[in-house]
Amino acid sequence: MRSQVAVPPAVREPAARAPWPQRYGLRLLLAAFGLLGSLYAIVTPLFEVSDEVWHYPMVRTLAEGHGLPVQNPAQPGPWRQEGSQPPLYYAVMALATAWIDTGDMPVVRWVNPHADNGIITADRNNNIIIHTDRERWPWHGTVLAVRLIRLLSVLLGAGTVYFTYRLAAQVLPGRSGLALAAAAFTAFTPMFVFISASVNNDNLAITLSAAALWLAARWVRGPAATSRELVLMGLILGGAALSKTSALGLWPLAGAALVFGDLKGAGWLARPAGAPSPALRGLWPTARRLAVVFGLALLTSGWWFWRNYQLYGDWLGWNAFLATVGQRPHPAGLLQLWGERVGFVQAYWGLFGGVSVAMPGWVYAALNLAAAAAGAGLLWAAGAALARGRIDLTSLALWGLVLGWLALIVAGLGRWTSLTWASQGRLAFPAISAIGVLLAAGLNRLWRGLPWLIVAGMGLLTGAVPFAIIAPHYAPPPALSAAEQAAIPNKLAGGAGVSFGGELRLLGYALETGAARPNEALRLTLYWQSEIALDRNWSIFVHVVDVAGVIVAQRDRYPGQGSLATTLLTPGQTWADAYVIPIPDAAFAPAAAHIEVGLFDLVDGVRLPLADGTDALVLTPVTILARPAVALPGLGEIPNPFGQNFANQIELLGYDMDRRALRPGETLRLALDWRALGPIPANYSVFAHVRGEGESLWAGQDSWPLRGSAPTSTWRLGDVYRDPYELTLQSNTPPGLYDVEVGLYDADGARLRVIADNGRVTDADFVFLSRIRVLP
Repeated sequence: MRSQVAVPPAVREPAARAPWPQRYGLRLLLAAFGLLGSLYAIVTPLFEVSDEVWHYPMVRTLAEGHGLPVQNPAQPGPWRQEGSQPPLYYAVMALATAWIDTGDMPVVRWVNPHADNGIITADRNNNIIIHTDRERWPWHGTVLAVRLIRLLSVLLGAGTVYFTYRLAAQVLPGRSGLALAAAAFTAFTPMFVFISASVNNDNLAITLSAAALWLAARWVRGPAATSRELVLMGLILGGAALSKTSALGLWPLAGAALVFGDLKGAGWLARPAGAPSPALRGLWPTARRLAVVFGLALLTSGWWFWRNYQLYGDWLGWNAFLATVGQRPHPAGLLQLWGERVGFVQAYWGLFGGVSVAMPGWVYAALNLAAAAAGAGLLWAAGAALARGRIDLTSLALWGLVLGWLALIVAGLGRWTSLTWASQGRLAFPAISAIGVLLAAGLNRLWRGLPWLIVAGMGLLTGAVPFAIIAPHYAPPPALSAAEQAAIPNKLAGGAGVSFGGELRLLGYALETGAARPNEALRLTLYWQSEIALDRNWSIFVHVVDVAGVIVAQRDRYPGQGSLATTLLTPGQTWADAYVIPIPDAAFAPAAAHIEVGLFDLVDGVRLPLADGTDALVLTPVTILARPAVALPGLGEIPNPFGQNFANQIELLGYDMDRRALRPGETLRLALDWRALGPIPANYSVFAHVRGEGESLWAGQDSWPLRGSAPTSTWRLGDVYRDPYELTLQSNTPPGLYDVEVGLYDADGARLRVIADNGRVTDADFVFLSRIRVLP
């Protein structure tokens, strides 16, 4: 009898634990992003995000059942150019907020008429709207709707972070920690969190772009796309195109990824040497699969492009968009766009509000250095791969997908920015998942710990921004304490202050310095008190007026650095108002001047009177100092030197005027000092015009220099000329202030563009000189 040997049951080895980034890291990162996004959504005042003041009315009009607007550039609705945007995001958010009564929107959306939107100023006034107690908790009405949409948009931002991780896992397989770092670069980019926590159609487009890029990368990596994934990609592409026109660039990439994956699966890309080529008929399934993807995408979004064509004769609707938002006077070339790179990069990392609230300069420098280091690391990795001579075709295709999407976004943005003013790096966020992968991979090549070191710094920065930068910028001025009132440097009327119409009282002022040169600034602080409850919203004007009665510089805005509307003031309320008043580069100097202060109603121009019947208080004398003297052989000393470069061909060194106050019918004698910056290939005419409101022309002279005796084609490098002009005012010229503008144009009427001091080509094709005053 054969003996039976008992065999113990096999012991199953415990599964290896996944690394912590895979188990917990992504969840923690998504939770951190959700927390940060919620903070931004709550801390940032309503409508103080890029174009949110126009995006939300689009949501509201759909929520109220009014349907999609038909754009009329002559009479744009409260959504302005955003009415030309694809509508999916607005429709989704309208469904989410349709239950909320937002009839108070006209009150909540109280636009600041003097806002310096898109301009970084030294004395604020960047608030797009006037903020009231309606924004406080508990939320209701429009405030509730906007806050809810912001929080929902944060979820979309979290989706972008998630798909960045998934994309990185495909491009960098087996390196979950590095994939998490890529996602963290997305999650901790301050401007991305800021935009994600706002009402903005970009949020849905960014998420769907990241999802499409991940799915395309998955197809490239393999296995081939499943039927479910084909349907998913078609819906993603259609939804992305219905969210933002730039997402159309995903379509060719998705098609290429599908074809690559199918060719790879069919053995076309890796067949042994001498093996027969697969039959061409094997490509028909790929054609059918492409038809599924793009058929669904067209079915989802095609109606929108057909509507644009029917309404505007433009499939994309760009013509209506541009007619509403405004176009550059000249399409920007590559050189001009390169000159706008500083603001573009700032708006990628973090330029808050209406791209007017900046972080400290060293922050941008540090972030740019990190990006440059990542670029160096990528070049090093690419060089090493080429040196080894072993380049995996799949890896090459994946990196091509990532770089290709970034290139398409940058190219499309460059084209768009050449037409209108849109040099904002945030508009590249549809490619932020690709950028996160590139940053992580490049920095990791230099040192494995470097990505996480920089991610940690970016996380701290992103957490600090709402409290250190955004909230303080929009905080209204506090009431003056008794000690602060007693310490006012220059009290008026013996400390009693000067009353404007019995409504507002100017207690005193502080002037940092009583003199400034052109291109410098006067710094003034005014101390105010409200006397009664007010029924008008008064604006404060601060004018620097010279001896000729010309307003050299001015600052008009609501009180409290733009944050206070006078109808919201309480009797007895006090505050300090700081002003930084730039003296224009072309100001006539030297000149004696003074500062005038007053209040006016922007609606009808009415001014608050003083007790003596005047409507402006002469506050203190100031001096506009001359620039340092510049003298050139053949011209002597240059009056008012301010150096304006026209197309790197001709420089306007300075100018002089024989007077700056004159009557109708009298003649202004103007001298322009020119210098040739090199041989000049054409004969340019000079124009010197006196312009009033609405571009009306009241005097002018156009001629070749020196009345035609010095054609510019004869000028050589360094040649200088003093060029006289006589501008005789029309006999019916109304009294008031007028601009004097100067420029050059060729035989075809094309004007020379002005080059900034940093070499940037500007949109300007003329320069202003000093204003003049026409007397009655």
